[in-house]
Amino acid sequence: MSGNHLPALDARLLGRVDYAACNIAMQTFTAHRDASTADALWLCEHPPTFTQGLAGKPEHVLVAGDIPVVATNRGGQVTYHGPGQVVAYPLLDLQRLGYFVKEYVYRLEEAVIRTLAHYGVTGHRVAGAPGIYVRLDDPRSHAALEQRPQHRAPGSAAPQPDFTGLGKIAALGIKVSRHCTYHGVALNVAMDLSPYHRINPCGYAGMATVDLSTIGVQTTWNEAAQVFGNQLITRLVP
Repeated sequence: MSGNHLPALDARLLGRVDYAACNIAMQTFTAHRDASTADALWLCEHPPTFTQGLAGKPEHVLVAGDIPVVATNRGGQVTYHGPGQVVAYPLLDLQRLGYFVKEYVYRLEEAVIRTLAHYGVTGHRVAGAPGIYVRLDDPRSHAALEQRPQHRAPGSAAPQPDFTGLGKIAALGIKVSRHCTYHGVALNVAMDLSPYHRINPCGYAGMATVDLSTIGVQTTWNEAAQVFGNQLITRLVP
């Protein structure tokens, strides 16, 4: 199918949905889609849930308490989903769209960065650590992060990402099956952030996690979902 005749992206604002049910729905959609299936974008929020990715280590869940821990087949380690977070699940056929997984991740992150810019906040990438981060001391500063080590000698261990002075505002964990994507990206808008203290977010002990409200941006879940959804549609569809 040529790029000029792609089925329209079916974007849906789902509101609050159970994580496990949504996970099953994504897998079912992906397993049964074919060449004529339109790509989709689901925007939702979940009740309090810890999710473990394929690389997840049980010891990174420090105190689950009353919050369920759900194993998933996405990449990455443990993270938290809860009310006040916009979770975006792009269900795309990358082969049909004409780009690869590395570019897909870049486009997801770029949509977060543009959404933050809409609110006057500067988002940053950190080498080796998918997701988007903001400066804790000045989230609105446009200054680039200091260049952090990105090169290594052949055979040496990868350098540890440097999160000094940063807070994570968006987490990313994806799955690609037969060129088709599911799982996605979560943007923190106005949450109870305390559950993050009960895990090592994305496997990093002591990583600071923030949302828009804690860095001084007041918006509603619906407005943030609309802005983020529009940015995703713009970035993901060539």
